[in-house]
Amino acid sequence: MKEVIKNLSEYSRHRPLAKPAPTGATPTKRIAPKLLSLLWLCAIASVAFLWNLGNIGLVDETEPLFAEAARQMTVTGDWITPYFNGETRFDKPPLIYWLMAVAYRTLGVNEWAVRLPSALCAIGLTCLGFYTLSKSKEEGSSATDSVTDVTDVTDVRKQEEVRWKPEPEEETENNNSKLKTRRLPLFFSTPWIGAALIALNPQTIAWGRTGVSDMLLVGCMCSALLAFFLGYTLEEQREQAEFSTVSASRFPNKWYLAFYVLIALAILAKGPVGIVVPALIVGSFGLYLGNFRQLWREMRPVSGILIILAIALPWYILVILANGQTYIDSFFGYHNFQRFTGVVNKHSAPWYFYFFVVLVGFAPWSIYLPVAIARTRFWQRSYWRRQPRSAQLSLFALFWFGCIFGFFTIAVTKLPSYVLPLIPAAAILVTLLWSDIIAGNEPKNRRAKLEIKPNSLPRGLLVTYIFNVIFLLIVAGATFYSYNWLGDDPAMPNFPQAIQQSGLLIVGGTIWIITAVAIALLLWKRQQRWILVANLIGLVAFIIFGLTPAYKVVDINRQLPLRQLAQVAVQQKLPGEEFIMVGFWKPSLVFYTQGPVTYYRAVTKAIDYIKESKNPTSPSILLLGYPEKFVQLGLQPNQYQLLDSRGAYQLARVPRTAFR
Repeated sequence: MKEVIKNLSEYSRHRPLAKPAPTGATPTKRIAPKLLSLLWLCAIASVAFLWNLGNIGLVDETEPLFAEAARQMTVTGDWITPYFNGETRFDKPPLIYWLMAVAYRTLGVNEWAVRLPSALCAIGLTCLGFYTLSKSKEEGSSATDSVTDVTDVTDVRKQEEVRWKPEPEEETENNNSKLKTRRLPLFFSTPWIGAALIALNPQTIAWGRTGVSDMLLVGCMCSALLAFFLGYTLEEQREQAEFSTVSASRFPNKWYLAFYVLIALAILAKGPVGIVVPALIVGSFGLYLGNFRQLWREMRPVSGILIILAIALPWYILVILANGQTYIDSFFGYHNFQRFTGVVNKHSAPWYFYFFVVLVGFAPWSIYLPVAIARTRFWQRSYWRRQPRSAQLSLFALFWFGCIFGFFTIAVTKLPSYVLPLIPAAAILVTLLWSDIIAGNEPKNRRAKLEIKPNSLPRGLLVTYIFNVIFLLIVAGATFYSYNWLGDDPAMPNFPQAIQQSGLLIVGGTIWIITAVAIALLLWKRQQRWILVANLIGLVAFIIFGLTPAYKVVDINRQLPLRQLAQVAVQQKLPGEEFIMVGFWKPSLVFYTQGPVTYYRAVTKAIDYIKESKNPTSPSILLLGYPEKFVQLGLQPNQYQLLDSRGAYQLARVPRTAFR
C-alpha cells in the first residue's frame, strides 16, 4: 500500500501539464475533425456492411445452418446445445447463435437479424482500427533508412527525440524552392485511410454481410490484437511518465483486460483457434523484440487466464455434461484437430492457395502488400528493438499477418475464410505505406539515393503502380467474360444469360477500366497520392453499381425459387405429411418452412427410405427436387400431383403407394 501511495504521489508531481490549445483554435475547429471522422466511419459502415443487408434471402448451404440453429434456440429454450433440423449441431460454439437469437427477439426472424451480428462485428473492428491508428505515433518509413546506435542509457529519450525529428528542408532540382510542410486534407490522414482499407475489401465485405461465425471470430480476435497493441503502448506511456503500476497492481491495464475478454469471446465464437493464434502472434512478436519477459510481467497472464476461463469455460462444461463424449469427438476431434491435420469435407488446396486468396480477397490493396512488407525492414532486429513501442505498429502487423498466413498454410483443410483474420493486418501495413507515399516519404533504394532524377519514382513503387493498372485491366477483362464461367451451378442454370442481359458485367468491367486509366494518368502526372483515391472510388463504385445488383440477380435465380416453394409447401402441407428433398441439400428450406425436412442426395437411398418408413397419419409425401430426379425415382407424371414449379425445382405431392 505504501508503494502504491508513493507511486501516485510521484505521478502527480511529475506528470506533464496539459498542452495549451493552439492559438486561434476554437471549439468548433477542434470538434469538426472528430465529427467528420464519425461521418466517415458511418459512410464506410453503410456502404460496406449495412446497405441492402437484408434485401436478399439466406444463401445455401452454410448461412441457413446458423440461422436455423439460432431460431431453434429461441423455440426450444435450450441455449446450451445447438440443433438444426432436429439434430445436434456441434460445428461451432454458441456465441453466434446467441447473438442471432437476441437479434430475432429485437428485429424478428428475418435476414437482417441473421446478418446483423456479422455486420456489427465488422463495424466495431473498423472503428477500433481507426482508433488504434489515430493513437499510433509511427512517423513513417523515413526513420527506417538509418539508425544511430544508442550507447548511453541515460540519454535514450533524448536520442529518440532527435531520431524522430523531421529532416531538414531540402531543395528540389525542378523548382529550386524549399519543401515546406503542408497540411494534408483530413481524408489523407492515416486513420481515415486505415478504416477504409480495413472495411472496403472483398473478403471483409463478403463475410461482414453473411450470417455465419467467421466475421464474429475476426471481430473478436482482431479487436483483441488491436487492444493488445494499445495496452502495449500504454505501458510505455506510463513508464515515460515515471509511473509504473506493474508492481502495484495485480491486474493488467485496461487494454490488456480488453484483450483477455475479447479472447474469451473469440473462443466462444469458434473454439481453440481464438486463443492459439493470438498467443502465437503476441509470443513471436515479444520474442523477436527480446521483451517477452517484460510483456509477461505487464500482461499478468494468471489474471488473464482466470478472466478467459470465467467467460468461456462455463458453456463448454455445460455442453459436455449435456452431450458427453459425442460433443468432444465432434467439436474438438473432427471440427478442430482433423481440420488441421487432414482434409475435411473435400476442402483441400495446394500450399500456395492463400497467395491467390489474399491477392483477390484484399484487392486492389493487395498489390501494395509486397512493398508494404519490405517497408518494415523486419530483418533489422537491432533497429526495431531500439524503437519506441508506439513506432512498432507496422512490425506488429507483419507478425499478425505472417503468423496467420503460415498457420493456415500448414493446416491441411483450406478455405478462403480461414485467412480472413489477417486482412486487418494487411490493411494496417498498406495504410502505413500509403501514409508515407502521401507525405512524400516513399521507400527509396539506398544505393540510388544520390542518383535520383527529378520527379523520378522509387523503382519498387513504380513497378507496383504499373502492376496496379495491369491488375485492374485483368479484373475488367475477367468481369466482361465471366458469364462463360458461371454455368456450373444446377440450381441456377439460366444465371449466365440473366447476368449478361442485366448489363452488370459491362458496368463492372467499365468501372475497372476507367479506374485503371485514371491511375495511369495520375502516374504520368506524378500525382501518386491520388492513386489511393482512384482505387477507393473505383472499388466503391463497383460495390454500388456492380456487386450489389449482381447479388440480387444471383438471389432471384438461385434462392428465390426455394423460398417461394417453401411458402407453397407450408400452405399445402397436410397434417403429418413428410417433406422430402432429393438431390441436393438446401438448408434454407428448414429455415423458411420452420419445420423438419428430410434430405437425400442419392435417389436409391430416398426410395429405400420411403418404402421402409411407415406413417399411418399421412398416405402421401411432399417431394421437392429437379424434374430429372422425379424421373430417376421412377415416377410418371400421372403418379403425383404437381403443386408448383419455380426455377430449377418442382414441388409435388406423391402417394407412398407410388414407390411400392
